[in-house]
Amino acid sequence: MQSIERAAAILRLLARGSGRLGVGEIAGSLGLARGTAHGILRTLQRVGFVEQDAATGKYQLGAALLHLGTSYLDVNELRSRAINWADALAARSGEAVRIGTPLDGQVLVVHHVFRPDDTLQTLDVGTLMPLHATALGKVLLAYDAGAVAELIPFSRRTITSPRALARALAEVRETGWAAEVEEFTVGEAGLAAPIRGYGGLVVGAMGVSGAVERLCDAQGRPRSQLMTYVRDAARAVSRDLGASRW
Repeated sequence: MQSIERAAAILRLLARGSGRLGVGEIAGSLGLARGTAHGILRTLQRVGFVEQDAATGKYQLGAALLHLGTSYLDVNELRSRAINWADALAARSGEAVRIGTPLDGQVLVVHHVFRPDDTLQTLDVGTLMPLHATALGKVLLAYDAGAVAELIPFSRRTITSPRALARALAEVRETGWAAEVEEFTVGEAGLAAPIRGYGGLVVGAMGVSGAVERLCDAQGRPRSQLMTYVRDAARAVSRDLGASRW
């Protein structure tokens, strides 16, 4: 386990740097013995995760790792796998459905199914939404330890306390779903669940949004039936993406 942690630390260090780093620089930055750092770098080099410059002997991230990061899950693949399930969720719930992925500290809406009625609606594909004030965003925050949200207030119910947000995210991880009630837009609520890919990693979120009186009961709690619909749909997409049971 320690070797894995050290390898991960080296990769993060190389990812942050603007240029190549030598063994001594890496060892010094991470507090490792030079021999230890060199051994880990040689292993990472063998699997293509780092490359060594022949002239200087310094290291940088390798092509194999860069390809892994960019091709892990293409947004178009997420959309194509989710389209049928999103349509079915909209039909079952009677609400608008959105699928989101993280982008630059926000939620990028990559797919949007209109509420199945005759009301005038605006397509949200490409829209950026806040992580901390939306159900989609809370799901993404809960399962990404490195994500950071700027706690801007959008209404009097928006979570702006780091401690309160931490409690909310812990609840998301415990229950497997997220909700927001008038935290982003007054009069509206949202429910969302995680979409997982290979290895169980959360690669997106899927949810419904609509008027508070439709999504919540008289006490302001999310309707359990709607939450079941959302979780079932998100799990179906996850299975299509190759996620094992969790």
